[in-house]
Amino acid sequence: MTDQLLDIQQRDAILLVRLNRMHKRNALSDELVIALRNTFENLPTDVRAVVLGAHGEHFCAGLDLGELTQRNPGQGVVHSRMWHQAFHAIQFATAPVIAALHGAVVGGGLELAASCHIRVADETSYYALPEGVRGIFVGGGGSVRIPKLIGLARMTDMMLTGRVYQAEEGERAGFAQYLVPAGQSFAKALELAERAAQNAPLTNYAITQALPLIAEQAADHGYLTEALMTAVTQSAPEAKQRLQAFLQGKAERVRAC
Repeated sequence: MTDQLLDIQQRDAILLVRLNRMHKRNALSDELVIALRNTFENLPTDVRAVVLGAHGEHFCAGLDLGELTQRNPGQGVVHSRMWHQAFHAIQFATAPVIAALHGAVVGGGLELAASCHIRVADETSYYALPEGVRGIFVGGGGSVRIPKLIGLARMTDMMLTGRVYQAEEGERAGFAQYLVPAGQSFAKALELAERAAQNAPLTNYAITQALPLIAEQAADHGYLTEALMTAVTQSAPEAKQRLQAFLQGKAERVRAC
């Protein structure tokens, strides 16, 4: 299905979601943010992985400044929380989400990318947080998620000075886990999504839902949560079948590439 803001297609167990505001460099309007929230809060039950990309020359150029209006502090909080809900729906979706990045990954676009589980960038990608030089502040969860990717010092530098990271140095800094030639990020993201979709659904759910929470917990709490998730996933019939296949030599073994 296709609408004005998102191009959404399902290919077997993979859902392909593309931002579709090319005339605005896929800048995030409130309407687009709400469309993302609704999409990821209501993924079809047969979807095992999602690829999030964009049409046009850029992944996302950030907040649509044409929609920036004067708000009192209370309205500003409510507006930011609406973005939080949308990006939370992506981070805690019922299936892994792989972002395909190209061109501008800027401001709110970087916040959007940071909410995904895996990020694949191509050589045209660049990253920036221009909010600091524009007199505003990140509002889509970036102050929480982005330092976990690149560190607080790098994010502080970006916001204070307007520093822009190009694709190669961006991969080294931690913005993306994969870097591919220009025009190939979506294909690589789809390849990874197809691979992730082959995992046991309960294991993928534990990775995307429990792992980020464990990382935030005190060590003793994290160990207990890990033990509980281990017990739950191992008890699933599919896990038992996969382990038995491995023991019988019928499953692929880990090999160096």
